[in-house]
Amino acid sequence: MSEDQTFSQLTVWLLAVRDHRDREAFGDMFDFLAPRLKGFVIRCGARPALAEEIVQDVMLTIWRKAALFDPHKAQASAWIYQIARNRHIDIIRKERRPVPDELAEDPGTEPDASQVLALEQETLHLKQAIARLQPDQREMIEKAYIGDLTHQEISARTGLPLGTVKSRIRLGLGRLRKELKGLR
Repeated sequence: MSEDQTFSQLTVWLLAVRDHRDREAFGDMFDFLAPRLKGFVIRCGARPALAEEIVQDVMLTIWRKAALFDPHKAQASAWIYQIARNRHIDIIRKERRPVPDELAEDPGTEPDASQVLALEQETLHLKQAIARLQPDQREMIEKAYIGDLTHQEISARTGLPLGTVKSRIRLGLGRLRKELKGLR
């Protein structure tokens, strides 16, 4: 059995990039990883356009830093998802937003089916909880967290005082926190 047969396909591609700067392996890895990374980053709170930018940056980082990968220290998926997680955290910090709980934890390896199902169920519960908010609170939360607007931008766009915007978001988040308390 050759060494390559003991590794996942992702690891084989990454080793080909690391050891031979193999563009075909990188292309295959990109095709495999890009949609998965985008989904991961979106589930961690990034809007789709930002998630695409992060994926591009992560793939470029993989190409540039493949020499740092050691399959005996980490799985390829863990190494790559850690790069994506760190890049997203960097962007959040630049925007001076709190780091979502999902990013504060180490993603480990690519999620398995039970993790994906659990995440889908949590997402459904969150959507239902958001739908039950008072319309003014729901609107502010959607603008802030889905629309990725600052409180000041929401105030400017809605014509509401900044204090009202902040209050509605705070009250809405409090209600969401209360409704979703039993999920974790």
